[in-house]
Amino acid sequence: MDTAALKDLATRYTAAWCSQDASSVAAFFAEDGSLTINDGAPSVGRAAITAAAQGFMTAFPDMVVTMDGVGAVGSHAIYRWTLTGTNTGPGGTGKPVRISGFEVWTIGADGLVAESQGHFDEAEYQRQLASGAMGR
Repeated sequence: MDTAALKDLATRYTAAWCSQDASSVAAFFAEDGSLTINDGAPSVGRAAITAAAQGFMTAFPDMVVTMDGVGAVGSHAIYRWTLTGTNTGPGGTGKPVRISGFEVWTIGADGLVAESQGHFDEAEYQRQLASGAMGR
């Protein structure tokens, strides 16, 4: 995938995360694609990926994801992002969160994400859920 196509994919993926429509996130993945978050159990297939995205969208009804950058590294793409939102979903803490992370993508021949390995600082995320983001 060339640089312009990769940037376009990442821009549209970012917009999907901001849409509060979890199925629009899953649409960027191959039918049997997978999303793994912080070395947890992979969400395999669009229904499971929709559920994973919905978890964040429910927890943060005002969630905004911004793209910090995207680029190719060998046969993978690295998508860097920042999530901001207030944890006001059911059972939420009411605290603001601002967390950055990245996804390592394997892009299939169809131009869809075959595999995404997502990473962010889980300890900092949990601290912010309890105490709120600094400077936000």
